[in-house]
Amino acid sequence: MLEISDRLRIPDEEFSWSFVRSSGPGGQNVNKVASKAVLRWNIAASPSVPDDIKARLQQQQRRRITGEGELLLTSQRYRDQERNRLDCLEKLAGILRAAATPPKVRRQTKPSRGAHERRLAAKKRRSALKSSRRFHEE
Repeated sequence: MLEISDRLRIPDEEFSWSFVRSSGPGGQNVNKVASKAVLRWNIAASPSVPDDIKARLQQQQRRRITGEGELLLTSQRYRDQERNRLDCLEKLAGILRAAATPPKVRRQTKPSRGAHERRLAAKKRRSALKSSRRFHEE
């Protein structure tokens, strides 16, 4: 069971794991042992995640989601399978935490009167400088 927060838990049965040969650290051992962990998780079919989080997750992680709606995560940071598997789960937890926080609503603000006047004064100064550079025929 992957626990992200008190209201968001995903059972291990929803995850599909495969292990392949890693290109990471491991020396000659890397040619013999399948230590790279590949996690597949079908987001659309998951009953554990609320729809609003699913929508944000699909929007934030477009590159990691396959055509069938599966989120694909890999890890080959470590030399052993179990640590790479745990690294995948940590990555997924971080991604889900980011998707669980709703985006802040932007409130429109108006520039202050002072800012407006300073902007216009700066424009006048710049205009005067440029017009003083003009060639005048007399």
